[in-house]
Amino acid sequence: MWPSLVILGLILGSWQWQRAADKAAYLEARAAAPALIDPDEAPMAGATLTLSGEFIADRTLFLDNRVREGRVGVAVLTPLVDAQGRRWLIQRGFIATGPYRVDPEITTPEGPVTVSGTWQPAGDGGLLLGPNREGRRLQRIALEAWPEGFAHAGWLHQQAGEGAYEAWWRPSVMPPGGHRSYAFQWWGLALAALVIMILGGRRLTPRPSAVIEESR
Repeated sequence: MWPSLVILGLILGSWQWQRAADKAAYLEARAAAPALIDPDEAPMAGATLTLSGEFIADRTLFLDNRVREGRVGVAVLTPLVDAQGRRWLIQRGFIATGPYRVDPEITTPEGPVTVSGTWQPAGDGGLLLGPNREGRRLQRIALEAWPEGFAHAGWLHQQAGEGAYEAWWRPSVMPPGGHRSYAFQWWGLALAALVIMILGGRRLTPRPSAVIEESR
């Protein structure tokens, strides 16, 4: 048992230490992410984008169960088509709805708009309980909810421009220090298991005097 704990602690501590290094590199890359205007290539995570085009109002959906400053609501998700005909998903911000399941009334600008914000590439989305979509509400952002597709796998968290609502999104990233703290905890567990294993082994090893007494 104790050797297994020592090995487990060493492995998990090393894994968390590597995650800290990866996270530091990721945050540095985000900080250095460029500001782009109507890019042709897929933007990198954290890039500041400015997009021009027109909202497709009738394709708006709502990201359910958002919370901002203690208020429950939804985030407004509206596709935008640019001058090249490419579609972009825009997360336009938060609207408070309270506990009610009635879809909120929103206003979507008509005609040309210019929006800007932070780009987030699509990921695995995390744990999903039950169907993702109920009416016009999504439990998590899933690009397949819009069969027309998008230019790139991701979405813009709008922070300025026409049609923006209250900003609520922040990147959820554990800082490197958190992973290092976990690493030291795992290594501490490995050290404790090693000490217990050594002390326990000494207690189980008979003393020479005891061996002599038993042989008489």
